[in-house]
Amino acid sequence: MHLPNRLHVPAILQTLQVVADPVQFLDTCAQRYGDTFTTRVLGFNSPPVVFFGNPKALQDIFTAPAESFDFGKATHVFEPLMGKQSIILQEGKAHQRQRQLLLPPFHGDRMRAYGRTIAQITQEAIAHWQPHATIAIHHLMPDITLQIILQVVFGITPGQRYTTLKRLLSRLLEDITQPAYSSLFFFPPLQLDLGKWSPWGNFKQRLAQIDRLIYAEIAERRQQQDASKTDILSLLLSAKDATGAGMSDEELRDQLVSLLLLGYETTAASLTWAFYWIHSLPSVQSQLRAELASLGHHPTPEQITQLPYLNALTQESLRLYPIALISMPRMLKVPLSIASQEYPCGTVVIPCIYLAHQNPQTYPQPRQFQPERFLARKFTPYEFLPFGGGSRGCIGAAFSLYEMKLILATILSHWQLQPLSNQPVKPVRRGITMVPAGGVSLRVVERVAHFQTPVAPSC
Repeated sequence: MHLPNRLHVPAILQTLQVVADPVQFLDTCAQRYGDTFTTRVLGFNSPPVVFFGNPKALQDIFTAPAESFDFGKATHVFEPLMGKQSIILQEGKAHQRQRQLLLPPFHGDRMRAYGRTIAQITQEAIAHWQPHATIAIHHLMPDITLQIILQVVFGITPGQRYTTLKRLLSRLLEDITQPAYSSLFFFPPLQLDLGKWSPWGNFKQRLAQIDRLIYAEIAERRQQQDASKTDILSLLLSAKDATGAGMSDEELRDQLVSLLLLGYETTAASLTWAFYWIHSLPSVQSQLRAELASLGHHPTPEQITQLPYLNALTQESLRLYPIALISMPRMLKVPLSIASQEYPCGTVVIPCIYLAHQNPQTYPQPRQFQPERFLARKFTPYEFLPFGGGSRGCIGAAFSLYEMKLILATILSHWQLQPLSNQPVKPVRRGITMVPAGGVSLRVVERVAHFQTPVAPSC
């Protein structure tokens, strides 16, 4: 069967191109072929992989029955890190069960209860700033988001285990975001455990250290059964499915690691981009600061997160360089019609978030940062999809947006910052997301005196 706009380059070269510079790869393909093209980017023996950026195509994919797809064969690269029980790798009833267990802590009053912790962690991270200091935002944001995950998701309070886990995780996550290291996950023949001096053996040993700490935390929490704790691990420990069964230790470990990987570097990268845009465009910063100041002293987290311009700014930052470039890959188990074209079994279809967000018909002047677009209209889930879509959309989407807005507001409500350079930055790959090349460094100017950050919980 004919597949649209095939790339006539060996599969191994396509894979290396998309690993090394995915934005350039997608831009080049889109310029040549439009918003739909066929690649082979899953290693040596890659099946056909079709990228889609058209809203109609995305709607057809996201609304198709889940039984049409095999998710495991398209997401196997995540298994060594996230584990076999990760929600990312589950299908059918197993996926539905895990999603039902995982969703409640990320919504409603439970999620909003985390606002004070997010603000407190952020306040502590900036407490020792002084005027004229230089702040590397690209280092600060991962530190803050990792602490939020450890305290809000894992429920670990600062202490020896917290410090050790934070150190091990930050080092491992730093390494696996490098192209050379992350390439190991795309090429199984390179996954040879020859001891700690071999790349894969080193990875396995480091992951085992982290796993021991996570399993120790799970074991202690099962014994404590503290009903007053509201972190996500505690809620998952008490969660029961329709049969009355809870999650096993292995399931809990795999979900915690998945939440860590999906919510750490990704959110940090989006925040780094937001700080870049805010301090590169004076009109944006002026409008945002005026909106924050309008709340007066001690606004609640909910007052902050409902601000229209702050929300629009956060959405525009996620549009221009989304948390992930693609939504969950899906391999067709049955033929499927997508945007009026039939695709055969075995085809991997990828709803491409980046291509959808760069569509000039949806977003005029797509490479310009314009928060006003999100004030002027509401986009469909097939036009704006920073967290994916359909039954495989990110379960932490609402939490991530909430977290981003509170971190931005907390820092901007304490300090006036300015860029060190007015030079534009380019995106480079870091793990599964895109970050500003060379990072984003800002100079501390002075304290903001006319209003303060939120300190009161809303619940």
